[in-house]
Amino acid sequence: MARPAWLLAILLLVGSVSAQGFEFTDLQGKQVKLSDFRGRWVLVNFWATWCPPCLREVPDLMALHRAHKDKDLVVIGVSLDSTRDSVKEFVGKHAVNYPIVVGDYKLAKQVGAVEVLPTSYLYDPQGKQISYQPGILSREDVEGYIRSKSGKAN
Repeated sequence: MARPAWLLAILLLVGSVSAQGFEFTDLQGKQVKLSDFRGRWVLVNFWATWCPPCLREVPDLMALHRAHKDKDLVVIGVSLDSTRDSVKEFVGKHAVNYPIVVGDYKLAKQVGAVEVLPTSYLYDPQGKQISYQPGILSREDVEGYIRSKSGKAN
């Protein structure tokens, strides 16, 4: 059965939007795009410096990024703080080793809904968003999930 032309146009439009992914600017002014990480898993973590559960997961996210950044996974933090200065101070004080973006809820819509902090989204190596996690997660959570899907994370 043939599909109406308007339905095919909508499907193509939806496919191109989801394939586009996100585009952010990190604290150093560098563009951070999903397409830059093809071939690797990408974890986008929304957090804030005033959020206790967010702060508990930062050391695990740093360990996760350190262990995988040159191989198969990158972590990107998107802070939803009210000031860029508070984020820069936190990142410097804690030596956060993954890219940090100062964002807002409008910017977050490029990825998805953020109703609680922390919230994380995981993209597979082809750039497809495959997981959504409201609330805290750990390095083991992420590595276990990836291992179950691909057998490639340690």
